[in-house]
Amino acid sequence: MAKVRVHELAKQLGMESKEVLAKLQELGEFVRSASSTVEAPVVRKLVALYPDAKPKEEAKPVKKAAAKKPAAKKAAPKKSTKDEDLKLINDFE
Repeated sequence: MAKVRVHELAKQLGMESKEVLAKLQELGEFVRSASSTVEAPVVRKLVALYPDAKPKEEAKPVKKAAAKKPAAKKAAPKKSTKDEDLKLINDFE
């Protein structure tokens, strides 16, 4: 086990980072913030102190779907009549 950050350990134990920081300081560890790292033996010691600790379920924010705007309808190409086609052909010649 490598070094673990205090906030990761708190998440693993289902506790607040502040609580874990306080307990680590009681144990004589030099930790200043939730981003401080803790050695593996200290992690094992703290996990042993809280054997019933379970990770908290994260409440993920529900994202609302963006309101979709109706697509602008494109005008269908106008069908030409035979007379218009003949006129275009005659104008072309």
